[in-house]
Amino acid sequence: MTPTRESLLSAATTFCDSLSSQSPPSTILSHFSSSPSTLIYEHGLSQLAPFLGREFKGPSGLKEYFDLLAKHLSYENMRFSNFFADPEVRKASVRGEATFTWLSTNQSWDEVFTYVLEFDNDNKLTKYEIWADSGCAYLASQGLLNDLKSK
Repeated sequence: MTPTRESLLSAATTFCDSLSSQSPPSTILSHFSSSPSTLIYEHGLSQLAPFLGREFKGPSGLKEYFDLLAKHLSYENMRFSNFFADPEVRKASVRGEATFTWLSTNQSWDEVFTYVLEFDNDNKLTKYEIWADSGCAYLASQGLLNDLKSK
């Protein structure tokens, strides 16, 4: 049965709430399908950060993605708006905002990002795509962001 618009919006909101409340990885991962083809892809050049520009597939790949994020980034004040869902293609999109910090340099930036979330018939995520500010992430990882922000 095809999910309804309301059920997709609910699934997207619940997933985003688990991110914004910094739920444990097991809670975040519970929103995903256990299929080996389930995919996370954060757009950007892979040379800019270890979680960019590569496919993380299946349960072990999903865990690897979130482990890499936790190793390199922290965030606060994450909030979401502009949810949109299309039940015919089982997708939702959402706009997010947060303050991110690259842990090794302690450099922070405010960011606006967007997700496209694709779901199966049980409203489990099968594809999680992220578009974010890879430039700020890279500059922060190199300890160069604060120099640019002060100019």
